[in-house]
Amino acid sequence: MSILLAFLIGGTLCLIGQLIMDLTPFNVTPGHVLVGYVTIGAVISAIGLYQPLIDVGGAGATIPLSGFGHTLAQGVLQAVKTKGLLGAFGGGIEATSVGIAAAVVFGYVMAVIFSPQG
Repeated sequence: MSILLAFLIGGTLCLIGQLIMDLTPFNVTPGHVLVGYVTIGAVISAIGLYQPLIDVGGAGATIPLSGFGHTLAQGVLQAVKTKGLLGAFGGGIEATSVGIAAAVVFGYVMAVIFSPQG
């Protein structure tokens, strides 16, 4: 059941992004949607509404970029609690540093293996 819920939540998030790109009269690019998802994920997380979505959808809510925004916001909130106002500047980076490092390393390894053109 948890796999089905993850698929439905993650699929719905992707569907919303695709509909935004296809149906808006503006020139909305994937970059706009990506930045919007990170921002919206952080804002919804900061007001406490993203964690219930994660509780229901699991990886379907944490893997999309809105989950990255959630992790950034939670890192900032945790760092502010422990370090005060200065924690706001590094808390998000601390919370997401492992994921960012993994993306860089795996991206590099794939580029070496497959020799991309472009």
